[in-house]
Amino acid sequence: MSKTAKWLIGIFAFLAVFFLFVVFSFMTLLGEDETEDVSGGTAGTVALVELNEPIMSSERIVQQLKRFRENPSVRAIVLRIESPGGGVAASQEIYEEVKKTRAYGKPIVVSMGSVAASGGYYAAIGASRIVANPGSVVGSIGVISQFMHVNDLLAKIGVSSTTIKSGSLKDAGSPYRQPTAEDKRYFQEMVDDIYDQFVTAVAEERKLDKSLVRKYADGRVFTGRKAYDLGLIDTLGTYQDAITIAAEMAQVYGTPRVIKERKRETLSERLFGVMKDEVRGLKNELLQQPVVEYRYQQPQ
Repeated sequence: MSKTAKWLIGIFAFLAVFFLFVVFSFMTLLGEDETEDVSGGTAGTVALVELNEPIMSSERIVQQLKRFRENPSVRAIVLRIESPGGGVAASQEIYEEVKKTRAYGKPIVVSMGSVAASGGYYAAIGASRIVANPGSVVGSIGVISQFMHVNDLLAKIGVSSTTIKSGSLKDAGSPYRQPTAEDKRYFQEMVDDIYDQFVTAVAEERKLDKSLVRKYADGRVFTGRKAYDLGLIDTLGTYQDAITIAAEMAQVYGTPRVIKERKRETLSERLFGVMKDEVRGLKNELLQQPVVEYRYQQPQ
């Protein structure tokens, strides 16, 4: 057999395997149910929504909350939070959707796992009831903005940059120069405004005096037990306790059926999802302008 023929057979075999993979993945996606049962209960249905990562986007959580809220067979929702927070707007969007669900008349109970801090706590405060374990890490009411400077490093290898701008603050936070006093004042004003939005929301939702909230809103975290004493949560309990509370609020008697949305990945996500997340993280670290976040800086 000639070398060319071997190459052609190899290419054909690769294409055949790839085609079968695509067809299999497509059929798998079509066959997946939208929800899966995660309990053995047979009474009324409680939907579980899981926020178990840093908050970079609100889309997935908001869509699930809206879908379960409008589903008449779902009697109540439990939002399980395991997150140190993240983006400001994304945290606020989840909070607003939680609040809409409560206003709709459907009970929504937050169950806090190991960490429900900063934006993770912000997302929780619109719920009908907040449940945390005694040892959950709760709070971190505050704002953080961090950015790197690479100008000294670039100078060592003979690389420099030129910026043409329309105003003194147009490149504020650029990694290619040191911040000026004006830059720092500008970002501090922004952080202070976003911080006040957080404090105001906590005071309103938890029915606490704003000055009291501000006293503890210096970025510190609390155990679930301390958060309960301060009025930042409603009760101490486990995930199963939260399910029971949600069922009782919805007048579901007996063991509730608990469902959650099955993650439906696109083919591109299956092929390139991990790689895309890594590239996005590297880009955020090295290239992005400063990001203001509701994020708890966890000890390493």
